[in-house]
Amino acid sequence: MVDLIEKRGVAIEPREIKQDGDSGLRITWADDCVCLYTAAELRRACPCAQCVNEWTGQRVLKPEAVSDELTIADISIVGRYALNFRWSDGHETGIYSFRYLRELGER
Repeated sequence: MVDLIEKRGVAIEPREIKQDGDSGLRITWADDCVCLYTAAELRRACPCAQCVNEWTGQRVLKPEAVSDELTIADISIVGRYALNFRWSDGHETGIYSFRYLRELGER
């Protein structure tokens, strides 16, 4: 089981992480919140240094550069705090913390 993550005073951890088809992801959180994500939206939000300038925090990846047809080739757990995706476009360096994924799911 992953470590608890504090979010606004409430402990948050994923209870279930499930890939939906080739291009979807569903995370059910310990507080019963269910977040649905598409591969394209996750890829456009990639937090890695290739996609976000490390010094300024400015997003370098242009949203239009990511196809709506993008798929998830593989998902792996990083430690006890994050997920890493390998996308159909070959990109695979982003580490998405559970906190970041929860924030994306609440947008």
